[in-house]
Amino acid sequence: MATAADHASFLPPVLTFLSAAVIGVPIFRLLGQSAVLGYLVAGVVIGPSGLSLITEPETARSVSELGVVLLLFIVGLELEISRLISLRRDILGLGTLQFGLCALALGGLGFLTGLSAGAATVIGIALALSATAVALQLLEERRDLAAPYGQRAFAVLLFQDLSIVGILALLPLIAQTGTGQGGEAWLGTALQSAGIAVAAVIGVVLVGRYGLNPFFRLLAASGAREVMTAAALLVVLGTALIMEEVGLSMAMGAFLAGLMLAESNFRHQLEADIEPFRGMLLGLFFMSVGMSIDLGLVGQHWLGLTAATVAAILIKVALVAGLFRLFGSSWLDGLRGAAVLAPAGEFAFVLLPVGQELGLVDGPSGRLAIALAAITMLIGPIGAKALDGVLARRTTAPLEPEPEAIEGAEARVLVIGFGRFGHILNQVLLAQGLSVTVIDKDVEQIRSAARFGFRVYYGDGTRLDVLRSSGAGKAEVVCICIDDPEATLKIVDLVHAEFPSARTYVRVFDRVQAIEAMGRDVDYQIRETFESALAFGRATLEALGLSPEEAARTVDDVRKRDLARLVLQQAGEPLDRADPLRSLVRMKPEPLTAPLHASHGLNPETEDIIARERAGADG
Repeated sequence: MATAADHASFLPPVLTFLSAAVIGVPIFRLLGQSAVLGYLVAGVVIGPSGLSLITEPETARSVSELGVVLLLFIVGLELEISRLISLRRDILGLGTLQFGLCALALGGLGFLTGLSAGAATVIGIALALSATAVALQLLEERRDLAAPYGQRAFAVLLFQDLSIVGILALLPLIAQTGTGQGGEAWLGTALQSAGIAVAAVIGVVLVGRYGLNPFFRLLAASGAREVMTAAALLVVLGTALIMEEVGLSMAMGAFLAGLMLAESNFRHQLEADIEPFRGMLLGLFFMSVGMSIDLGLVGQHWLGLTAATVAAILIKVALVAGLFRLFGSSWLDGLRGAAVLAPAGEFAFVLLPVGQELGLVDGPSGRLAIALAAITMLIGPIGAKALDGVLARRTTAPLEPEPEAIEGAEARVLVIGFGRFGHILNQVLLAQGLSVTVIDKDVEQIRSAARFGFRVYYGDGTRLDVLRSSGAGKAEVVCICIDDPEATLKIVDLVHAEFPSARTYVRVFDRVQAIEAMGRDVDYQIRETFESALAFGRATLEALGLSPEEAARTVDDVRKRDLARLVLQQAGEPLDRADPLRSLVRMKPEPLTAPLHASHGLNPETEDIIARERAGADG
């Protein structure tokens, strides 16, 4: 059993990380800087080179790497396989050229400054890689992940993740070559590793393609939301572990898991469940990078590290911007893409220690290279932000065409609820060929909606994170078609508070809810049986001999009178759902047209009821 001392030793580091994030990030956001920079600086302050509140940054990094894993999972969720295939030219062409040219240039520069050939190669490769977490976080903050240059930057990052297994297999060959040993054993080992990795990827793809949807459908039917969250984490972390075991990166495994679920009906709910874990762990990762910066070493070699940092960033920016331009981007887009790819990557902290273990990089050179990689991650967000400011001053026109929206987020209409009412609404939208996203938390309704060709996702529409990830911020109209009055009003409040540009069209259950919806300034509300009853009455009038025009006029008159009464009732005594009886008494049916005769009962019991009603009204 854990003792009080065990808990005490566990809590201080957690509280330290949380305090650093709560203090550091808002300060840098107020200064107009990226949250990434806030996390990095907070890590420097609490790390061994700062206040020494955390003395073992390596322990924190082993946990915080899960933030990068979850980030790649969410990116995979937002990317269709067809979209990935369309990026193959950028992944294979642009990615290969970026990595090759940057590694050659940076390694060559290291060799010219006195590094051995092996050390120059390892350090050049490590610095040529880009920081996936930093780049994607910057693109998310800019809302440019779906922009053309953002997609090209993502393609480069994806190639780098794919190349890790080859790089790790290549380092032993370089070490053997340097010691005069043969490379035949290495070739067999490399081929075996590559075969295992390919087999694992194929296995993950097959399981994801045919097993995950039925798996999540079964869990959703149980109605236990926390089990869905646990299952999402199980899939992400399990796939990440499998990929790590076969030599690929954990981030690559998580990306594959997300990609396999990108077409799933449960996508938005999964994204909403993972998002809180992703944000906190990613912040912890950035802080762990900041903690790894040895300020004492930086102070001793500040001049050389400053020159190396500037040279590394300028070389990468120049080469990447030129390659982006070669692949069809404008110079402005090329610069913006180069700015997010300039910092060295997370794998620099993996490759450089491996290079030291193999004898390719000596201790002092390795420590300086790790410090250099961390400093580029610290400087990168500042440079990207400065570039945004310069570009904003130089032009007021859009820097690029409107980005192609991410799948599922481009719908003009977001429909919440696919019951009997939502089903008919979607028939109308389908007839006009509109782009629609539908959310429902009933598995059977999802199955029914799948035949409409819309994007239909499992999720709880009363959750802000589900609304955000399903595209409520880009929808022109949010149609709320659920039959729970309290949940309906909660969604209205969320949409008005968080997505003010979206219009709210609401299906209400009764007159009480209609008045509550009007009090919240919804753009349109309709009682679920009102219009159908009017249509029924119009048909009855026509059956009794009235012309269609006269029947329509009568129905329109009733509709106008009812609306006028609704407005008067809304302006009266406030409704109280805690006292439904009182509210329903206020809302009891009253004739909109004065009756020609007084009502009378056809038997004694009915006459008695009518008499008591009249006495109550007179009293």
